[in-house]
Amino acid sequence: MQLIAGSASGQLAAAIAVELGTELVGRELERFPDGEIHVRLHQELRDADTFIFQSTGPPSQEHLTELLLLADAAYRAGAARITAVMPYLAYARQDRRAAIGEPVGLRVVADVLRASHIDRLVVVDPHTPALESIVGVPVETTTAIPLLADALRRHVEAGAVLVAPDLGAAKLVDRYAAVLDLDVAIVRKTRVSGDQVTVGSVVGDVEGRQPIIVDDMISTAGTIASAAEALHTAGALEPIVVATTHALLVGPAVERLGALDLEVVVTTDSVEAPAKPLPLEHVTLASRLGEVVRRLHEGRPLDELAAYQ
Repeated sequence: MQLIAGSASGQLAAAIAVELGTELVGRELERFPDGEIHVRLHQELRDADTFIFQSTGPPSQEHLTELLLLADAAYRAGAARITAVMPYLAYARQDRRAAIGEPVGLRVVADVLRASHIDRLVVVDPHTPALESIVGVPVETTTAIPLLADALRRHVEAGAVLVAPDLGAAKLVDRYAAVLDLDVAIVRKTRVSGDQVTVGSVVGDVEGRQPIIVDDMISTAGTIASAAEALHTAGALEPIVVATTHALLVGPAVERLGALDLEVVVTTDSVEAPAKPLPLEHVTLASRLGEVVRRLHEGRPLDELAAYQ
């Protein structure tokens, strides 16, 4: 087994290597004056079961290109099998056309991953349940929900209610509810653009109760901010608690979240980002992903580690 860290997941990969009692493969990463990315591995990988760790969070194009180059380098260094461990998978929201003239972005990404000799993907809480049917290589999905739910217990008050900020998160909130044994509510919304949404009614009893908003990812925080407004109107208590696997926090996200009466945002290290002036609580994926890698390498079933949406 050989482990390679991309620049987007260096800290997480190092922690996973410690979990597995091994070291990362040495590699160089540089950028030419014209912006091209160049990678170089420091050793051959002849017949090695190789795992490359690289999230494709912002800037997603650069991180994706780096992953493709690392995979090709591993292939040419003799790797017997290449698994891309992508804690956050970009373009998963583009899993279908919403209008004439649009691409299926996820399928494009899937095709280039396969063309780079990647034999298998490992993804944490992907945005779309259709991932495995779109990607042409085996996909292993795992979930951070048990880890996030355990962290949430310290913030849950009596009578709290789990809230899905839109209909797309309805199944997700049910999975949290199964762990935390809490009631659920759903906010109805309509997306206007990439960072603007309009909110309708709240379905469920939230009046006088602490809301815990859960979603798989926070990008510009438009959905969270709109849901918080709807909950306030419906009489929910403040401050609010938010839980998400992938905290991208791009564009106006920090400003929007900072304007809320926010107790904490519980998230993971699926995306490594600079410190933000927000009450963030990070839960590491190192132990869970380390165990996934160990079982895949040894040919053992994932059992309770696997996640099917």
